[in-house]
Amino acid sequence: MTNNIQNDLYRELEKTRDINQIQNYIKNVIEVRGFSKQSSQDNMLLLTEEVGELAKAIRKENTLLGVDCDKMYNYDSVESEIADVFIILNNICNCLNINLYECVMKKEKININRVWSKNK
Repeated sequence: MTNNIQNDLYRELEKTRDINQIQNYIKNVIEVRGFSKQSSQDNMLLLTEEVGELAKAIRKENTLLGVDCDKMYNYDSVESEIADVFIILNNICNCLNINLYECVMKKEKININRVWSKNK
């Protein structure tokens, strides 16, 4: 039953190619902003930084963990940080000539046939 649902979701995803438009937009806007010469390694460093900022934003908004009050407003919203991670991930794909849509589709084809379990 789970495989059927995943296959149905996969087929629906196949019909939608909006992510290609987003990736192309990011490629163009990165060039316009003057960042197109950054290497994939430089972008990986930026991605790591942005993932850290996303973690801090989630911690700030959604956990009981303490946050330094002086730095409380140094981080944007979770949504904004997710967007930054997505943009830089797309930029890494563009640097490496990887179509994000195609690599997600290939990986999901593999994932559909995996057996998943949850810790109890």
